[in-house]
Amino acid sequence: MEKEYFAHSSAIVDEGCTIAKGVKIWHFSHIMSACIIGENCNIGQNVVISPEVVLGKNVKIQNNVSLYTGVTCDDDVFLGPSCVFTNVTNPRSAVNRRGQYSKTHVGKGASIGANATIVCGHDIGAFAFIGAGAVVTKTIPPYACVVGNPAKQIGWMSEFGHRLDFDNEGIATCPESNEKYKLEKGKVEKLDFDTPNNSVGILSLTN
Repeated sequence: MEKEYFAHSSAIVDEGCTIAKGVKIWHFSHIMSACIIGENCNIGQNVVISPEVVLGKNVKIQNNVSLYTGVTCDDDVFLGPSCVFTNVTNPRSAVNRRGQYSKTHVGKGASIGANATIVCGHDIGAFAFIGAGAVVTKTIPPYACVVGNPAKQIGWMSEFGHRLDFDNEGIATCPESNEKYKLEKGKVEKLDFDTPNNSVGILSLTN
């Protein structure tokens, strides 16, 4: 049966992977065993995806990214050039900690900038925005914008990737989509005007 995904001739795809249709895997990338890659993912040049990593649909991975065992990404995640995930908090060359990997989950629609480092065990909330070069050492809430080393929150981002400016009532409007968001008790939620009473959909950090 002909495969439904594209892999460049220089890429290595180990046996036991589950790769959905429409996936593109580019030059010199290595997809290791037991990975699950959803539909229409684009995996750039020189990317390493370690065993048992799980990617949702439409995940875009730029060149030179490393995803190690324990990482899962929801749909529509963007991983910028040379960003990296860790999976052991106290690595030593002479100590074998295989099987003791900490997990990191990246929520739907989140973006991680170029050269950012995600220290393992800290989830990234849905639609969060991690600035270039940031070092994430704690869990990041949905819609948060963080920068620096260690990463600190400087604001909130819309689902279209724009900074949100909240008024005195805690309401902000995305300048591109015109979708509205509410900031309350340190959390941001998108207002859904298609449901009764303008109820708000809460995006989870978990699968």
